[in-house]
Amino acid sequence: MTAAGFLAGTGLLALFVVLSAARYLGSSAARIVLAGLGGWLAYVGTLSALGLVSNPSLKPPGVLYIVFPVVGFVALFAVRSERGGAIARALPIGLLMGAQVFRVGVELGLHTLWQQGLVPRLMTYEGGNVDILIALSAPVVAWLTLRGQVGRRAAIAWNVLGLLALANIIVRSALTAPGPLNFIRSEVPNLAIGTFPYTYVAGFLAPLAVTLHVLSIRHLLSRSASAGPLFAGTGRFGQATPPASAK
Repeated sequence: MTAAGFLAGTGLLALFVVLSAARYLGSSAARIVLAGLGGWLAYVGTLSALGLVSNPSLKPPGVLYIVFPVVGFVALFAVRSERGGAIARALPIGLLMGAQVFRVGVELGLHTLWQQGLVPRLMTYEGGNVDILIALSAPVVAWLTLRGQVGRRAAIAWNVLGLLALANIIVRSALTAPGPLNFIRSEVPNLAIGTFPYTYVAGFLAPLAVTLHVLSIRHLLSRSASAGPLFAGTGRFGQATPPASAK
């Protein structure tokens, strides 16, 4: 995997996020997403390119300048905020769950990085990283959910399993990276986390996967409370998106 190819894939995924916001949340929200996501990607890329993320001697370690904002965004916005709940209700559950298929590309990329000596084997599907199973099942589970063949509880359980799979690989990534948290002595350390552009795995791809799971769970819980159809998003913050059969 070349750096250019990785950047191209990351850029296409970011474009997908912006276009999805424009489609379901409206142009104003899409502009906010474009500005916020663009600024964040520039911030992460700058830290990585300057070598700050890969420098374990910094106090605190450079990677924490990425981790802390990500945790804050997920905890305060995606999990707790009313705006996060409104976004979860506006986006179709099929999109929120099915989009997790992008993680197939991430896992294939990690396998290539292992072959290049930038990550340890235990971060790949050959080393026990089960995240690829969630990614491969995403389109099928999303389709079954849309057809009503998977209930809300089962769909929520799948999302919880996806979060656990992400927690597994995030812990492995942290404990094999150079620095004070390097408690797992693998054949090679996790050098990719501090290498531009692969810092975007931790700075964009993993947070996106976590956010999709959180929004999916909030969508499913809100539908359970309102007894609304699983497949519908409210669309544009409150305008109902009718089922396909009603169009």
